[in-house]
Amino acid sequence: MLIFFVFLWAHLGMLLLGLFLIRKKKQTLGRIILTIWLLLLTAPAAFLGIGFAALLIQAVLGVSPNRYTAILACIAVMAVSALLCLMWGVLKKKKVWITICVLSGILVLALLGNTAYDLYIRSIPKVGENDNLLYTYAPYGDDSKVYIPEEEPDIRFTEDIPRMDGATALYPIYSSFARMVYPKEVLTGERYDICSDEYLRCTKTPQAYENLADGEADIIFAAAPSDGQVEYAKKLGVEFELTPIGREAFVFFVNAKNPAEEITTEQIRQIYSGEITQWDELGVRGMGEIKAFQRSEGSGSQSTLQKLMEGKELMEAPKEDVVDMMAGIIERTADYKNYRNALGFSFRFYSMEMIQNEQIKLLEVDGIAPTEETIEDGTYPLTSEFYAVTRTDAGENTKKLVEWIQGEQGQDIVRGTGYTPLNAD
Repeated sequence: MLIFFVFLWAHLGMLLLGLFLIRKKKQTLGRIILTIWLLLLTAPAAFLGIGFAALLIQAVLGVSPNRYTAILACIAVMAVSALLCLMWGVLKKKKVWITICVLSGILVLALLGNTAYDLYIRSIPKVGENDNLLYTYAPYGDDSKVYIPEEEPDIRFTEDIPRMDGATALYPIYSSFARMVYPKEVLTGERYDICSDEYLRCTKTPQAYENLADGEADIIFAAAPSDGQVEYAKKLGVEFELTPIGREAFVFFVNAKNPAEEITTEQIRQIYSGEITQWDELGVRGMGEIKAFQRSEGSGSQSTLQKLMEGKELMEAPKEDVVDMMAGIIERTADYKNYRNALGFSFRFYSMEMIQNEQIKLLEVDGIAPTEETIEDGTYPLTSEFYAVTRTDAGENTKKLVEWIQGEQGQDIVRGTGYTPLNAD
């Protein structure tokens, strides 16, 4: 409090001294003191204003405010400079007015241009993992799309219930499994019936494998683990057991307006290793550089891409700054944005059925389109199995659940949800 009063009286004293000197015809000295007073007064206010405006931009646009901070700082300098010019009486000169107006116009255009660009980028559809999809396939959610077979299940768990976890792309399947064989009361957690806190979770592939290795989950549903996930389990003395329960197509997609219709597996490797960088190299004219998006490390689709590369090193993935409530602004692998020159990948059901984004189209790979028929007969070249993953020391009920999933009722759920069961033939 004492420091505040000293600061306040010092400011007031400088103001009164400057005005007194000007009144006594000591114009230059008086204006110098008033200039120092003005700078001491406005600098903290300008700093706080820039910080507040930058935070507001970050909250509204969801972007890093770095570019805006520079522009706002220039605007603050312009405002203080105008006040100083007014104090020194130089604004009477026409040339000064012209300079101030031109610089102010440039700054306003820069601010508006950056805002318009970020709003445009924000308006471009994005394909990424979205928790809203969990509502759509919640086991007991309102208007849930989860598949419910007509017949009663052959098994039902009432004790020692296996804890499920897994990939978002496979959540519709294991949500249906849980709906069929688990008591309703263990599936109605606090998250609006999306999933329970214990028996049905969807923490996404990387965290699900970690939970399984740590003993926080009994069975997860995902693509094959990455080398890093296997190594993490080994360090804990844990070994995974992978049981195939269905087939799915690994697909590549582009903006619906992109004239590209197909791609080869070798071209995919060349694109994601950085050997091919332009759409022209693929015979697609006028699309410029290929903006090849990737997924976060450890995700099922990223691990599948790494296996597809057959030893070729992946180029660095596009990055984006995101706002994290705990860590502030952090950099992460960018989700697919549907630019005209973009290329992305995922699994077929996730990209077409769960996203239902009519602004993207799937590419043929090696001349074969990823359809239900080509997945079933194995002609689509990037067809892969997905798994119920357990630990080799899994409990008896977990083993019974895996057996049921492999059986007729479990495979019916795989098909009924929209995937290709193993017994499709």
